[in-house]
Amino acid sequence: MESKNIWMEKNRRRLLFGAITFLLIIPLLFVDFFGENFIPFNPWMEESSSSTIEEQKPLKSLLARLVTGKDRRKLQTSGFACDIAENSIVCLSNQPVRIDTRNNITIYDSSNEEESSVKPYALQKDKYLLQFISPVKILHRNSNPPVCQYNHEIPAVIFSSGISGNLFHEFNDIIIPLFLTTKHFQSRVLVILEDYSPTFVIKFSKILSRLSDYEVMNPSANQTVHCFPGSILGLKYHDNLALNPKNIPEGYTIRDFQKFLFEAYNLKYTHVSQIRKKPTMMLISREKTRKFLNQDEMVAMIRRLGFHVIIATTKVASNLTSFASVVNSCNVLVGAHGAGLTNEMFLPAGAVLVQVEPIGMEWASAHYYGDPARTMGLHYLRYKIEPEESSLSEVYGLNNSVITDPESIYAMGYREVKAVYLDQQDLRINIVRFRETLLHALQLVRKASSSG
Repeated sequence: MESKNIWMEKNRRRLLFGAITFLLIIPLLFVDFFGENFIPFNPWMEESSSSTIEEQKPLKSLLARLVTGKDRRKLQTSGFACDIAENSIVCLSNQPVRIDTRNNITIYDSSNEEESSVKPYALQKDKYLLQFISPVKILHRNSNPPVCQYNHEIPAVIFSSGISGNLFHEFNDIIIPLFLTTKHFQSRVLVILEDYSPTFVIKFSKILSRLSDYEVMNPSANQTVHCFPGSILGLKYHDNLALNPKNIPEGYTIRDFQKFLFEAYNLKYTHVSQIRKKPTMMLISREKTRKFLNQDEMVAMIRRLGFHVIIATTKVASNLTSFASVVNSCNVLVGAHGAGLTNEMFLPAGAVLVQVEPIGMEWASAHYYGDPARTMGLHYLRYKIEPEESSLSEVYGLNNSVITDPESIYAMGYREVKAVYLDQQDLRINIVRFRETLLHALQLVRKASSSG
């Protein structure tokens, strides 16, 4: 009887092992047999997410959110339409399309339109930048489109990463427009990144992975033909670090985007009152232009006021994932006008942004960082430097039009403005004057902390 039980147990184990082996082999056989049609962009996620498709709105209604008026009617009747605004161009197809990545990107759709070409970058009015953006060709009712090699059940989103590397332009021109354009698809889109930058993809991986369940496609490395049920070419742009809930796609605010960011980076503090420690001030330390020439004196004064000081150099800020958490733990962010102030988006509500405003930078300082700070629920303090605090006064003299009449320099064009006010200017801060601004910041922090 004992030997019989042992024999039965061995047989049971053999059957179990055989069943497990068979289940493991089936997917490998499937891939081998259907290899030429296998989609190498998170197929597991595609399968596991299929149960939620019925809960989502139909693709056509999701695409329709990106156009309005006659453009929406055109999309509904012809299957193709473009939203052409002052800053952005977004072309949509709600009919099946073929996207060929073998020689740049070419889109084939079935609408009766003329051949066109779009450079898929949100900030279309930046003509200097557009010269670096690769165009995407759109062919309509092509008599001999290429054969599909891969079939997808989700729409494609095509945009360019441009000449990324400047944090302001990365968020303003790409990340916020990408959020606006794709958030309502609930990650059911496949991103095709023209002018593919691996650095950009790695840097913003936490954001990209939340807006799409699928690996970002590098078209220059892909070199195949893909079929999609629809497509989006280009990204919707609203304003500088801004989302206008009245603009299409309607409803999104900067607070919605910040909530998305805080979740993506797992940030701890939503309001400054939650920070239960010594007030912390981050000082953005620029290393090339608009440098603080007396930074050591500034830091010593800030510490005397009772702040813990974090000096944010380019190296410290290079890892966005870890740096976002550091910014989020600060009560005050201080910096001269420049891309580093884009990190204001990671500050908790009730925190303070202090922008040191160089000569000639009044408009840009207000519109790029000051106004957005207020919509983010931050306190905004402006420290406008005196001519004596600018290195330009030493180069040109206090009576030169560079100092007394910046509008005359603006009349010469952007290149002259950049060469003078952005590239040549450093700052030697008046410690006594600046101390008054930081005392105000400290008062605001204490008030916000006690009221939270």
